[in-house]
Amino acid sequence: MRPYARDNAPDRNAKPRPAALGDLALYVHWPFCVSKCPYCDFNSHVREGVDQAAWRAALLTDLAHEAAVLPGRKLQSIFFGGGTPSLMPPATVAAILDAAERAWGFAEGIEITLEANPSSVEAARFADLASAGVNRVSLGLQSLDDQALKFLGRAHDVNEGQAALATAQSVFPRVSFDLIYALPGQRLADWRAELARALSFGTEHLSLYQLTIEPGTRFATEALAGRIVIPDGDSAADLFEATRADTAATGLPAYETSNHARPGSESRHNLAYWRYQDYAGIGPGAHGRRGGLATVRRKKPENWLAAIERNGHGMEVEDPLTPSTRATEALLMGLRLAEGVDLDRITRLNAGVVPVDLAAVARLEDLGLVARSPGRLRVTEAGALLLDAILPEIVTA
Repeated sequence: MRPYARDNAPDRNAKPRPAALGDLALYVHWPFCVSKCPYCDFNSHVREGVDQAAWRAALLTDLAHEAAVLPGRKLQSIFFGGGTPSLMPPATVAAILDAAERAWGFAEGIEITLEANPSSVEAARFADLASAGVNRVSLGLQSLDDQALKFLGRAHDVNEGQAALATAQSVFPRVSFDLIYALPGQRLADWRAELARALSFGTEHLSLYQLTIEPGTRFATEALAGRIVIPDGDSAADLFEATRADTAATGLPAYETSNHARPGSESRHNLAYWRYQDYAGIGPGAHGRRGGLATVRRKKPENWLAAIERNGHGMEVEDPLTPSTRATEALLMGLRLAEGVDLDRITRLNAGVVPVDLAAVARLEDLGLVARSPGRLRVTEAGALLLDAILPEIVTA
């Protein structure tokens, strides 16, 4: 283990505790991948070479800018996303964590997550990443079927993925992994069998996403040509309902539309987004919400680096959010959660105006699709399948 900056630095390998409302989250974007997956519309880029020293220095400069405009806070969570942040040198991860701790300080039991691909090369770095301070890994398995992995453009096979998961579970206190379902031709029985296998690994958190065809991806081109056809609405609904039933029965209920966890093992960082807490974002294309401002970094890696050199930060957009926009965002994010939203807090965000159509809420409540309790509103289990239709009905801000 590397030495910490202070003798009383918190144990980063300790299991994170529940977050206190108002703590700050930090997102760090690493934009590079070995290859571009055909379904991916994230800000990820393939480059022949990366100047690691320059990138480390630039990320630290971007972080210092955020720390200067956000003094007096403590970090509840840090999330390294991408791209493929498991390609980052562990020394760069360690340098960012040391700088973040010096700038803000860490809340007790801070959650520090890093997204990783399940290749054997990257799994070999897991111990060093844990020593750098990472205490939670999110593993992009995506499938437990070799044919599906080939279709999804993944570089690993099932055996390599399972080996990486085993390594992760032996190294990190907390582990999550992703699976993609509702693939072309996928039958309900086959998905339930794959999901049962995934649940048998004993992982505390699963992110389970239906395949969507995103504009600008290779899959979008294939779908337009008729070479890819994803399950229709009824079939996708059956897959979604089975997913929620099977995970709940195994002790990992859905706490958000696509995320499932043992109670107490929810992603602390992602909860900061969904509960509409402040978060800082650094690195190419990173978004932030802090102090009523929306921030966006320059997206293309080379443009972001040039902005760092020119301005001392990678910022492209820093716009104030109106009360109405803040309330709308808080509703749209919070209603994805099984716990729902605190309507009193959202009303305060909207300058005292209730930003929901109460008549629509009453109608949907009669249908069993939403539920109200004093000061709270949530979408029910029956309504979760219809979330995309429910939100525009009730959100008026």
